[in-house]
Amino acid sequence: MLNLEELEQLVAFKELGTLSKVAEQFLISTPSLSRSMYHLEEDFGVPLFDRSVNRISLNETGERAVQVARRILITSQEGIKEVRDYDQSLKTITVTSVAPAPLWTLLPELTIRYPNMQIQHKVCSTSEVLEAIENKTTDLAVLPFAYEGDSTDCLPYLKESLDIVVPLDHTLAKESTVSFTDIDGYNFLLMNQIGFWNDLVLEKMPASKFLVQSSRFEFDELANNSTLPRFATNLSKDREKLQGKRMLIPLSDPEALITYHLVSLNPDIRLKDLADKKYE
Repeated sequence: MLNLEELEQLVAFKELGTLSKVAEQFLISTPSLSRSMYHLEEDFGVPLFDRSVNRISLNETGERAVQVARRILITSQEGIKEVRDYDQSLKTITVTSVAPAPLWTLLPELTIRYPNMQIQHKVCSTSEVLEAIENKTTDLAVLPFAYEGDSTDCLPYLKESLDIVVPLDHTLAKESTVSFTDIDGYNFLLMNQIGFWNDLVLEKMPASKFLVQSSRFEFDELANNSTLPRFATNLSKDREKLQGKRMLIPLSDPEALITYHLVSLNPDIRLKDLADKKYE
């Protein structure tokens, strides 16, 4: 049976050119390496080298053996990675969400209910979440609508509504509600890690320009010290701090009120335990 380390030594011989250099790299003696090369020839059942008193080189069959060895080594590495990744997946719950807000309550709940599991999460677009569901690369997904599919369970989880936040002396501050049409054309400060909300406001406000920030610290600094409007929701962590300092105005469009749904592809995750307490 072919030995992977001996195959690595064969490839190294092709790259380095001499047994002494290969032996030095693998921290073995040259006679020991020479025996390994004889052993490879026995395994393949054919000569791989041309040998003389002071020289050894690959013959034509040996050159092909090197190509085969490289393929076997790549396959073995991929196989090891696949097995390790699978083992890790048995110990990991992967959560994919269209927005960050649902994760603020969902992740702590998962940690409590599944203390022996690692929780991995990411926020991405709706299409990417749907792709993760279809490809079964996530255990739990959060979508802004109900999902029906084979081998999945879906329940409503949480509601989130979108507001705009403006300075008290802003021209919009006197309004009790606004629509996307009303605010289209105003420039806005925008955080780029708010999932599908990004896509929604960009779609609904084509005449507006957005100062997009990826750093939460920089976003907060600009939000606190500039006159640019920004967005918030009923779930925003800084909502209480904004009261009295800024005006929060609800968006009246139906698209600005979202009911998040949990979609489970993992039969061990009971959605009823997670969803019943949160949905209102």
